[in-house]
Parts: sequence; structure tokens; C-alpha cells
Amino acid sequence: MARKTLKGIRVGVLAADGFEQVELTIPVKALRKRGAQVDIISLHKGRIRGMNLMYPGKKVRVDETVHAVRPEDFDALLIPGGFVNPDSLRQSEEVLQFVRDIDRHGRPIATLCHGPWVLVSAGLASGRKLASWPGIKDDIRNAGGQWMDEPGVRDERWFSSRSPLDMRHFLKGMVQLFEEHAPRNHPVPERSHWGRWLVAALLGLVAIRPLRTALAR
Repeated sequence: MARKTLKGIRVGVLAADGFEQVELTIPVKALRKRGAQVDIISLHKGRIRGMNLMYPGKKVRVDETVHAVRPEDFDALLIPGGFVNPDSLRQSEEVLQFVRDIDRHGRPIATLCHGPWVLVSAGLASGRKLASWPGIKDDIRNAGGQWMDEPGVRDERWFSSRSPLDMRHFLKGMVQLFEEHAPRNHPVPERSHWGRWLVAALLGLVAIRPLRTALAR
């Protein structure tokens, strides 16, 4: 069982339709196992569709829209990749300003694959070291950043990786980064168990009814 080393930390996951499935689901699972509160932030309400390379994946529920959040509401930020996801995000000025404000507030940012595109379009990549999918290395270099062909790159309060093949390195680096630099301002709310109790009660009634019928005969 994972130690709750991220308890009290609220992580925003910035994603849109077309996010790479494993780049969101695996890090989110790792963060929650360590006690973090994780919220999916997107361009619209409802659900967004993941992708497995070129094939449609599963949908995930959106918790917040970028129009309604503030950078101070979050202690850390995760930007997954995918071919379509970051390209959609970086066309939104609200997304770019949110990312700039997150960085300005000193919140740690973890990203991988095509995710650094968002940092490039936000004007934050100059002078920074970043790993990414090789296909966007020119974008990072043209923005004044230094592209690194490594499984994990730490640059101050940023951590980045090249692809899902680096997932083990990415998870370790992301968790260490958030442990060290994310403020702990958001206690994780207790989950209600009323639904479980209701199911148990209904099952109890179903079991008791035949007995009552037999006794009444």
C-alpha cells in the first residue's frame, strides 16, 4: 500500500478531448493512491474522450472547467499529452493564462509526451530544460528551451518525460516533485459511504421478505 505522502495536496489535471489514455489514468491513479485530491480541468463540462495512439479510448469525467478555476485553488499541475489534447488546449487563451499563473505562483508542473506544447505556447519554455515526444523538439528549441532526450528531466519546479514508455521514471519524478514543492492547502474530503449503506439495507430487506412470508403462513 502506497504511503499517503501527497495528502493535503490538490492536483489539477489539464486535459481536453484527445488526451493519451495512459498518460492521464496511470498518473492520476498514482497520485490518488498517495492521498492527493485530483481534479480533471478541461475546456467544457461533461466528459472528455481519451485516445490510445490513433484509436478512441475511454471517456473521463470533467471536474472543473478552466473558465471557473483559479491557480490558487491548486497545489500542483499535471499536463498529459496525446496528439490532439495539447494542441486544443494551447489554442485557448484562458488555458495559457491559467498555466502562466500556476507557474507564477510557484506551483510544480509535471508533463510528458506532447504536453510541453502547452508550456511553449504559454511562453514559459525559454531557458528551460524539457523532455518531450521527439516530434516537438523543434518547437521547444524554437521557443528558446533545451530539449533533452532523457526519460525524465527535472528543471526547478518542472518535471517532464518523453513518452508513456518512460512512465516509471515519470511517476517517480512527478511524485518527488509534488512532495517537495506542492503546498498542502487542501485536505482531502471524506468520501460519503451512504450509497454502500443503502445497498446493504436493500439487500437486507430482500433477504428478510421471504422469511416474513414463510412465517405468516
